[in-house]
Amino acid sequence: MKRFARLADLAALTGQELAQSDAVLIDQDRIDGFAAHTEDRQWIHVDHTKAAQGPFGTTIAHGFLTLSLMPHLMERSMAIDDVRMGINYGVNRLRFPAPVPSGSRVRATFKLLSFEPIEGGAQLVIEATFHREGHAKPVCVVEQVVRQFT
Repeated sequence: MKRFARLADLAALTGQELAQSDAVLIDQDRIDGFAAHTEDRQWIHVDHTKAAQGPFGTTIAHGFLTLSLMPHLMERSMAIDDVRMGINYGVNRLRFPAPVPSGSRVRATFKLLSFEPIEGGAQLVIEATFHREGHAKPVCVVEQVVRQFT
């Protein structure tokens, strides 16, 4: 895990990679759980028989399941010691360029795109690029806007 002593120190790192997460398994149990909670039960996610005949040859994770792992992966890969609270403020751009077949392991790289001081902290735009192990093409690229408060 990468540690930063002060939020203000990140300003000098704009344009640089901040951290990379460990890989997390996206198995069928996780996909089925996400489908149950979101009520998105499209066959490409949950019907093994039909998905085997589909374009990916197996079930795949929901794009939003992959995206939803971002806070977990970020928390496991980096910490800012003087931040007492962070909130999601939104996203500027989001793409799912490649599928995540069930049983895949995915990791994320976090790059700081911008740092803007705000009252009590800073607004960061962080590009998170998710990769499936063994494949060059990203499975998710998002510009997340977060507000961190010290």
